[in-house]
Amino acid sequence: MIIGLTYDLRSEYLKEGFSEEETAEFDKEETVDALEAALQVLGFETDRIGHVRQLVTRIARGDRWDMVFNISEGLYGIAREAQVPAILDAYNIPYTFSDPMVLALTLHKAMTKRVVRDAGIPTPDFALVMEGYDIGKVNLPYPLFVKPNAEGTGKGIDAASKVNNPVELETTCLSLLPKYQSGLIVETFLPGREFTVAIAGTGKESRSLGVMEVMFTEKAEAHGYSYLNKDDYQGRVNYRIVKDTLAEKCANVALDAWITLNCRDAGRVDLRLDPRGEPGFIEVNPLAGLNPVHSDLPIICRLQGITFHELIRIIMDSAFNRIR
Repeated sequence: MIIGLTYDLRSEYLKEGFSEEETAEFDKEETVDALEAALQVLGFETDRIGHVRQLVTRIARGDRWDMVFNISEGLYGIAREAQVPAILDAYNIPYTFSDPMVLALTLHKAMTKRVVRDAGIPTPDFALVMEGYDIGKVNLPYPLFVKPNAEGTGKGIDAASKVNNPVELETTCLSLLPKYQSGLIVETFLPGREFTVAIAGTGKESRSLGVMEVMFTEKAEAHGYSYLNKDDYQGRVNYRIVKDTLAEKCANVALDAWITLNCRDAGRVDLRLDPRGEPGFIEVNPLAGLNPVHSDLPIICRLQGITFHELIRIIMDSAFNRIR
């Protein structure tokens, strides 16, 4: 059985002149190497495809695969994560992880929160800022938290993301808007502890693989899981698995969001506690990073005694069960 691998290799984009932050969501060679090795250990033959344009070239010349293990983030457009799955759907080629609709929706944080809120899942109030004019229309109690509406890996988040008054809100928004054309999401700031929940499976088969608390050291940028905090996680962040009543609440909120959004196979849901100590949905990552050392999903699994090879087996089993 041949498993194709789709991915965006960070080094390729750096050679084209893109910056470190612009390519932060893309994969390093070590991630693709580890993924391919794990699939081979599980008994699969592998074929490296690459990014979406390379996929189009391969399909055009007639290449096909029994399944594609897709971790491609895409480069352009608000639906960039949906591009590879949409092409694979057009040719009836099965693949891991979520479908185009889910990946297009969940990259747009504001739209995702509207769906989650409509389902009765707790999430902080928010406003979408697309241009300077929208800043004055934000009618939420301070403090607020500002971040790009359609980015991951902590991009656009730093110590200035928490704003305490209209002046700070305007300053932060005006500094970010030129860089992020998909706009900014402004949320009620949740002051409590931060958690991320690893989830495996699809629909009624979904389950939590572990609840991890994200704790910032004195070296960390304040108030959030920023790009710099994630990049220097060993010096700025401490992680621990939580197994108590609060962890159960977090897992339940995360699973409700995962199932509501129709996410598949494996990923993560980020949560933060409100002033009453109740978990609120922040965002979902249905295409979670799979670096075996640095990415949160493998870190949670490792702390839970689940090896990287076992995690890849769990993902493949979920994908094959869906197809059957």
